[in-house]
Amino acid sequence: MATDFLLAPQRHHAVLDRLRNRGAVNVVELSRLLRISPSTVRRDLRDMELQGLLRRVHGGATVVADAVEPDQPARAAEQPEAKRRIAGAALSLVRDHSTILISGGTTTEALAGRLAERRGLTVVTNALPIAQILSATASIDVIVIGGVLRHREQSLLGHLAELALSELQIDQVFSSAYGLHAEAGLTGAHVDEAQTDRALLDAGRDIVVLADESKLGRRGPVRLAPVERVGTLVTDAAPAHPVPAAVVGVGGRVLHA
Repeated sequence: MATDFLLAPQRHHAVLDRLRNRGAVNVVELSRLLRISPSTVRRDLRDMELQGLLRRVHGGATVVADAVEPDQPARAAEQPEAKRRIAGAALSLVRDHSTILISGGTTTEALAGRLAERRGLTVVTNALPIAQILSATASIDVIVIGGVLRHREQSLLGHLAELALSELQIDQVFSSAYGLHAEAGLTGAHVDEAQTDRALLDAGRDIVVLADESKLGRRGPVRLAPVERVGTLVTDAAPAHPVPAAVVGVGGRVLHA
C-alpha cells in the first residue's frame, strides 16, 4: 500500500480499518504499514485516544466501544425506538411538493419509511437502501445519484455523485452522521467518503441532522461541517445536553423527539 504521503486523517482511517478487522494494533506494524516513524505512530494513537477512537496500551492500541463504526446491518439494530421517534419528528419538517436529499444511515432510512405521508415529493439519495424503501411508493419521484458503490454501506460515492449533485436544486438535506460535536461539528469515520459527504451537505439550503443521543459529543477522524451549518438538529437527547445547546447557541434549532 502506497502510504508515503498520507495526511493525519488518512492515517487515522487506516488505523481504524485495522482495528475493525483485528481488534488491536501495535506501533511496529503501523510504522511499517504506513511508512512513518514509530514516534509519529505514537502521536497519532495519542490524538485518536483523545478523540475517544481507541484505547492505548503498551506497544499499541485496542478498540473501545463505539469507536469503530459498525457495518450498516449491525447499526440497523441499534436504538430502534429512538430512531423511530426521531424519524417521526423529522417528518414534520418535510414540506409537500419539495425536493429533499436523504443521505445514507439507519435513522434516515426510518424517515424514508414515513415519506408516503407527504405529497408531491422528489427525493434525491446516494443510498441504495433508501431508494429501495422509496420504490414502494409510486407517488414519490426518486433520483439516485450515480457513483462508485461502497459495498458495506450500499452507498454511491465519488466524482459522478458530486457531478450529479451540482445539477440539482434541493430544498432540504436530511443527514445522519457518525458524530456531532459542539466544537468539531459534524464528523465522519471514513476518509474516502469525506468529499462526497461534504458535497451532499452542500447540496441544499437547509441541513437537518438526525442523531440519537449516542451520536452527540462523538468525534470522528474526518471533519464534514461546522456546527454553524446545522439548521435543525432532531434528537432524543435532553435539552440540557451540551450539543443541542451549542446548535441553539449558533442560531440553529433543536427538535426533541
